[in-house]
Amino acid sequence: MEGLSQNRTGIFYNEFVLFGFPGMIRYRKLLVLPFLFIYITILAGNLLVLHQIFIEPKLHSPMFFLMSVLFIGNISSTTSVLPKFLVGLSLDMNRISLIGCLSQMFFIYFLGGFESGVVLMMALDRFVAIRKPLLYNNIMTKTLIVQLVVAAAARSALFTVPTVTLTSSIRFCRSNIIVNFVCENMGLLSLACTDISKVQLLGLIIKSFITITDVGFLLVSYFSILHTVMVIIAGKARRKALHTCICHVVTATLIYVCSLLASIVYRMHTHLSYDIKNLFNAIYLLVPAALNPVVYGIGIKEIRSCVAKTWKKYNSVIPSLLLGQSGLCKWKGGSQGFMSR
Repeated sequence: MEGLSQNRTGIFYNEFVLFGFPGMIRYRKLLVLPFLFIYITILAGNLLVLHQIFIEPKLHSPMFFLMSVLFIGNISSTTSVLPKFLVGLSLDMNRISLIGCLSQMFFIYFLGGFESGVVLMMALDRFVAIRKPLLYNNIMTKTLIVQLVVAAAARSALFTVPTVTLTSSIRFCRSNIIVNFVCENMGLLSLACTDISKVQLLGLIIKSFITITDVGFLLVSYFSILHTVMVIIAGKARRKALHTCICHVVTATLIYVCSLLASIVYRMHTHLSYDIKNLFNAIYLLVPAALNPVVYGIGIKEIRSCVAKTWKKYNSVIPSLLLGQSGLCKWKGGSQGFMSR
């Protein structure tokens, strides 16, 4: 009723209330627990693998650098959403300005597009490594990798800025309540009282273009890689190549399937509740970020062995610290010995 009365008086909103999971009014505060657990899991998993890649010299290669970029993207995308949601649930601070809403929207779409670009780069890296192994180091140089990362960021910004800019020019007067836990474009546009057809068409074109071109490139790349692996490579090298490629394919599948499901569910206006739509939005934003470290931590032997080695070290140092100074000296010596090898 507030939105209708404001509409009649000609007042337009520039501040909104994020009201995610409206069907759980009595228990909304309890959502802090699962979402906080998911956020801590995402931070811990991604930072753990990032730490291993940073400290282990044998992981300083293009493939692992691209993985680290993906993990940084995972942390950034969830951090752009979850802290605001958790503070809102805990302290009833659910209000967000139009600028804040547009900023959050920009980061969600920019990082989503950038993540897709990183997945493409990882496919290119494996394509060169398996199809042109002798030329791999000459082709996949540090300079090329940095240029590809910059290009992926520029492409994502190029697609994101027009949508956010057009959305910022729209007036909102239907209501100031966004029935979502994030500032998602369709949720904000549902409050508009001016024509939104251009924004909707632009968003549809951009999403379709990115999805079709990126998925098409991935399919061609991995079918070519699979053919090479099955025909030319044999033995342990084949198994290693397959395991690595399977991890990349699982990551790409998680990203695109979760995105597709969220888009489909959000467009089913009359068939599903807002809680279900919010849930699928959460799956799209959080599940890939939570599972990517698990996929690579289990599937990539080099990362798995590094994590196991680090776990054994910390497992041995804690009892030594508890036993006293002699154990601590022994640990320091062992650490120096490891670093010197």
